[in-house]
Amino acid sequence: MRSNELGRTGLSVSRLGYGAAPIGFLDTGPDQIGRLLNVLLDRGVTLIDTAAAYKGSEAAIGEAVCSRRSEFTLVSKCGMGDEGLPGEPWSPERLTATIDRSLERLKTDHLDVCLLHSCDLETLQKGDAIGALVAAREAGKIRFAGYSGDNSAAVWAAARPDIAVIETSVNLCDQANLRTVLPVCRAHQTGFIAKRPIANAAWKSPQSQKGMYKDYASEYHRRFERMGLSPADLGYSGHPEVEWPEIALKFTLAHPGVHSAICGTTSTTNAEANVAAIEKNPLREQVVKKLMDAFDTAEAADDQTPWVGRT
Repeated sequence: MRSNELGRTGLSVSRLGYGAAPIGFLDTGPDQIGRLLNVLLDRGVTLIDTAAAYKGSEAAIGEAVCSRRSEFTLVSKCGMGDEGLPGEPWSPERLTATIDRSLERLKTDHLDVCLLHSCDLETLQKGDAIGALVAAREAGKIRFAGYSGDNSAAVWAAARPDIAVIETSVNLCDQANLRTVLPVCRAHQTGFIAKRPIANAAWKSPQSQKGMYKDYASEYHRRFERMGLSPADLGYSGHPEVEWPEIALKFTLAHPGVHSAICGTTSTTNAEANVAAIEKNPLREQVVKKLMDAFDTAEAADDQTPWVGRT
């Protein structure tokens, strides 16, 4: 699989990464997690993204692939899912304790990237949270500091010298960060990881989604319906349930400066399909434009504007 350098970090990451939220939130068994992660590593996926808030996912990753730690870039997040640890929320004491716990759970001595998990702009600008990541970097616990979030907070963070990586929402139903965050990342050579690249399967009815994703995907579904496109409108034919994931993933990766897109799944079949989609030809420029035009038109006609990035 083709790789990109993750901005100025110098880390080489596969264009398709793995997002571990589903294995935490959908009660996935350890055997299935082990099969899934090893298949992805075998197929050339070299970025695994998790978080303290993804219940059980850090420990599951540590158990499943700690013996293959040298084969992938490991990203985790702090600032959410840390209730009960010492210190106030977003304080250096709390963030430090969270990072230490993540290292223990993941069975590693360092994170390649640690991201602040969607704190607001005011918290970022105070500086203490970023300072905690800088201290962890200087202590060798993490290699690079970053921010996971959207909109104005991500724009501000992307220009900070101590923030080397941004993880933000980009997909066919969530294009605001392409206009606001991505240009800042490109200007500062900040690593750019796209989360939610297949829009949480927005083409599906929310009621057909599993667990928390029934509500989580509802706004994307609403936007998708208003955009009013079918695969046939984009020159595809066949089954939308097969074609939309490929179209969506290739749309997210069609924009220069998007270094990796992290797809979450509990299914090895879906994981293999995502890898296969990445290995195909990129989306044609006219298809990318049609998806961007449909987003702009639907947003302008919607009374719930603007369609900002989904945090």
